[in-house]
Amino acid sequence: MTSNNGYLKNDETFSTRAIHEGNEPEQWNSLAVVPPISMATTFKQDGPAEFKFFEYGRSGNPTRGCLEKCLASIENGKHGLAFASGLAATTTITHLLSAGDHIVSMDDLYGGTNRYFRTVASRMGVQIDFIDATDTKKVEAAMKPNTKMVWIETPTNPTLKIVDIAAVVAIVKKKSDCFLVVDNTFMSPYFQRPLDLGADLVMSSVTKYINGHTDVIMGCICTKRDDLHERLRFLQNAIGPVPSPFDCYLVNRSIKTLALRMEKHMQNGLAVARFLENHPCVEKVIHPGLPSHPQYELSKRQCHGHSGMLSFYIKGNNLEVSKKFFQKLKVFTLAESLGGYESLCELPSVMTHASVPKETRDKLGITDGLIRVSCGLEGADDLIKDLDQALRAVVSV
Repeated sequence: MTSNNGYLKNDETFSTRAIHEGNEPEQWNSLAVVPPISMATTFKQDGPAEFKFFEYGRSGNPTRGCLEKCLASIENGKHGLAFASGLAATTTITHLLSAGDHIVSMDDLYGGTNRYFRTVASRMGVQIDFIDATDTKKVEAAMKPNTKMVWIETPTNPTLKIVDIAAVVAIVKKKSDCFLVVDNTFMSPYFQRPLDLGADLVMSSVTKYINGHTDVIMGCICTKRDDLHERLRFLQNAIGPVPSPFDCYLVNRSIKTLALRMEKHMQNGLAVARFLENHPCVEKVIHPGLPSHPQYELSKRQCHGHSGMLSFYIKGNNLEVSKKFFQKLKVFTLAESLGGYESLCELPSVMTHASVPKETRDKLGITDGLIRVSCGLEGADDLIKDLDQALRAVVSV
């Protein structure tokens, strides 16, 4: 079923689950409506190795437990795990592999993931091939007997390509010892739920849309598979990349308004993208919600809408022009990250994706004129006016 905007109709119970799942007052003696922050690092045991709930703060925590249950619910998963950062979640997933195993990874993806795979995982004997997963024939061709993990991002960072999740699932399922991971950071579970499409694991940088307030660094993994959850839960404890109880409390708070925030992000992102698409100072706009996007029809089939993310090429397409543009902005803030209530923009070629080799950036189209925009919750007209005045101040038309 599709909604009025042409995308899949969203789950009407999403907000109810986001507010109530994992937050039941009956679990506390105080019947607190808001889950309390448990700062304890250790818990009293009935006898040696005899405990009912928690043993040690790294192994489990009441506040983190509330959040993890809620995260699993909004991703339509069975299990949720929280981590100290998105990259901590990525690292933990990669620890499911052994030396000699092979990863098929999307070529256009977050710079930190690219750097981790190329410079860290590869030193542990893990083999990685980066391919354009928008072409599923290339995914199938890249599969090897030792391929144990396929990693995709959709939409991609920063060029917002859309990967057909269900089509990649069909390829991965041909190998019983391989699993598919989808980085869902750009969409949040409100607009896209990869587990429903057959993905084995979905991970997100919670720092971004799920928290949405630019005040917590966190990552998460959700799954429907008991076997993968058991292994990941062991690694979460064995490696130790867990978030603080206070950060878990903050994210649990933020999830309650996720649906409302994402609707506004989408409205602002589309308004800005449509404006820029006809702007004389802009060469090209990339937004999956525009009919001009090459995977526009695919996005409507697998998504419930889109976030506030877009990218565009400024005319001149060079570092000097881009730098001047950022200096003229008044509402948008030049900063890394995305998904917060405030609008941000950045230059991936020298910021978030500076660690990606230049030849790879050139191949992907990450030039010095590609500007990534995260539209926040301000008034759309104010965002448009700010971009317009900054563009006209630095580009001759």
